[in-house]
Amino acid sequence: MKKIVSLVLITIFCYSFGQQKGQLRRVATIGFLNVENLWDTIASADYIDGTKDISNPAFHRSVPIDSLKHLETTEDYRGEWNDQLLKGKKVIRHQILADDFTPKSGKNWDTKKYRQKLDNEAKVISEMGAQYTKTAPAIVGLIEVENRQVVEDLVKHPTLAKYDYGIIHYNSYDARGIDVAVIYQKRRFTPTNSLKKEIKIFDEGKRSYTRDILVVTGFLDNEKIAVFMNHWPSRSGGEARSLPRRNAAAVVLKQQMDSVRALDPSTKLFAMGDFNDDPVSASLKNYLKAAWTPKDVNQDTPYLNLMYPLYKKGVASLAYQDAPNLFDQIIVSGNVISDKVGKDYSLYKAEIFAPPYLITKEGNFKGYPFRSWNGDKFTAGYSDHFPAFVVIQREAEPK
Repeated sequence: MKKIVSLVLITIFCYSFGQQKGQLRRVATIGFLNVENLWDTIASADYIDGTKDISNPAFHRSVPIDSLKHLETTEDYRGEWNDQLLKGKKVIRHQILADDFTPKSGKNWDTKKYRQKLDNEAKVISEMGAQYTKTAPAIVGLIEVENRQVVEDLVKHPTLAKYDYGIIHYNSYDARGIDVAVIYQKRRFTPTNSLKKEIKIFDEGKRSYTRDILVVTGFLDNEKIAVFMNHWPSRSGGEARSLPRRNAAAVVLKQQMDSVRALDPSTKLFAMGDFNDDPVSASLKNYLKAAWTPKDVNQDTPYLNLMYPLYKKGVASLAYQDAPNLFDQIIVSGNVISDKVGKDYSLYKAEIFAPPYLITKEGNFKGYPFRSWNGDKFTAGYSDHFPAFVVIQREAEPK
């Protein structure tokens, strides 16, 4: 099988901006990783209690299937799964993968393997950007988490516990039961608001469910920022057939980013995640209108895709059937870009994170990400995607 050379070379490629030598700086890492099906070992379902407020985690939560018999339900609901339509109702939604990650499944998913998976993801998170900041990221997005419990298990892991990460997570109506989440160091980031935005897509008139976009605003070291966590619809059915789904996601993301900018143009925006499209795809180029270079950022194209220069060099974050793609991207507002270190945070570096332990060493998939699964076999690997992060910098505060 042909080897993806560019994947092996990722570690030498990054997108860098200026800094003055010898200047004291304060730095922070913002990044994300696809944790490739971080599921606990308990079969679960979604329970929606529409008598609760939508912003209350109890409104939509993941519960063990064995406990369903103890929960009150109001009807055998057969309508569209939508927060607004479910107000006042108490209903259960079963997940496609509910039984896949259990000891009795073909994956033989047990506590030992789950703990190994937590070990792996905690290691990656702790090291993202650490070569530049000497610490773990201030903010981390997570893709493919089953529920809040697995995120809690992750932040309590001994490798991460010392950083005291807070959690922002909402259950989505994704058919497989996977969500996105954001964790943050409480001493550095103070969230002021969070919400989820549904991406409504239809296939032949029938609603198709995917992950929500998670929007988080707050203050990073007392500076206002917003994070938009994404996991756009896959290319299932082919790139061309599935493209309208991602175009729809791009429209929702742009609406949310534009809304935050309109409220306060000084807010620095970071949109990141697995977009299931490359930087040159129509969804990102034409619908989100993400520019490829700083000089192209303007009033009509206010956002910059930091991964385009890496894409142009042949860098990839994943590969499927020997076709490399850079689906894992970070897009920022123009006010993040500066060639000088000032009093406000600006971009220093954007990078696809691929240390040797994240790369498959041999076999047909040499050079690919060292994924956790080969069919139903747990490989003790990390993910089928390489993570991405940005390092931002500003002048150090006087002591």
